[in-house]
Amino acid sequence: MTSTETGPLRVTVWGENRHEQVEEHVAKIYPHGMHATIAEGIRENLGEPCTVRTATLDDPEHGLTEEVLAQTDVLTWWGHAAHAEVADEVVERVHRQVLSGMGLVVLHSGHWSKIFTTLMGTTCTLRWRSEHDRELIWTVDPTHPIARGIPHPLIIDEDEMYGEYFDIPAPDELVFISSFTGGEVFRSGCTFRRGHGKIFYFRPGDQAYPTYHHRDVRKVIANGVAWARSDRPARDHPTLLRYDTGDFFNGQGYRGPLS
Repeated sequence: MTSTETGPLRVTVWGENRHEQVEEHVAKIYPHGMHATIAEGIRENLGEPCTVRTATLDDPEHGLTEEVLAQTDVLTWWGHAAHAEVADEVVERVHRQVLSGMGLVVLHSGHWSKIFTTLMGTTCTLRWRSEHDRELIWTVDPTHPIARGIPHPLIIDEDEMYGEYFDIPAPDELVFISSFTGGEVFRSGCTFRRGHGKIFYFRPGDQAYPTYHHRDVRKVIANGVAWARSDRPARDHPTLLRYDTGDFFNGQGYRGPLS
C-alpha cells in the first residue's frame, strides 16, 4: 500500500445520512446530504490534486470496504443518530487503517462515534444545548497548518452548543477553542496521533443549521484533511519485531511466547 504524499490526495467523506432522509428542515438545508456538502467544500478548497468520494451508513458495508479504505488517504466522519448501527467489523477495519497511517477527520457529533471513542479510549461525553447559540471559534495555535487562512475569531451565527467538560485525552495539539452565547467554552479543534495515523476533531456542524455551507468552516475541514494525510512512504501497521544484537534493520516477526 503506497503513500500518495506526492500524488493526488484521496479523500472519502463518510456521512450517516439519516436526518436528511427523515427531517424536512434538514433536507432543505442539505438536499443532497451533509456528506455531499462537506465533499463539495473539500473539493473547492483543495482543488485538482484532491479526489473526493462519499459513502453513507446505508451503503453495503457502510461504503467502507477494505478496497475503499486502501484507496483512502484521509477519511472524514459525521454521525449522530445511528452510531450503534455502525457494524463493529467496519469500526475495527477503520481502526486498523488509522493505526496504519490513514488520516481521520471527525466532525461534530462524530465525537460519540464508535471509531472516535475507540481511538480515544474515553467516553468522549460533553455538555450541550441546541438553542441557536452564536459560536466564536478562537485560534489558539496560529502557526498550525489547520489554522491557515482562518479568521480570528471564526464566527458562526447559529449552531448547537458544546461545552466542557469534554471527556477526551489531552490533545496532542489544541488548534481552536469555542465560546458560546451562554458563556460556555469548548476545545473545538484538537489533533491526536494514534499509531501511524493523524486525527483531527472539529466541533461545528449540527444538522439543524447550515454550518457546512459556511466558507470558513469548509476551509478548516479542508485544512484538516490536508494536514491528516500521512507523509510515510507506505501504510503499515505498528508491528512487534525481534532484533538480533548488532542488527538494527532486519527485525523478525513475532509468533508468540511459546512458538
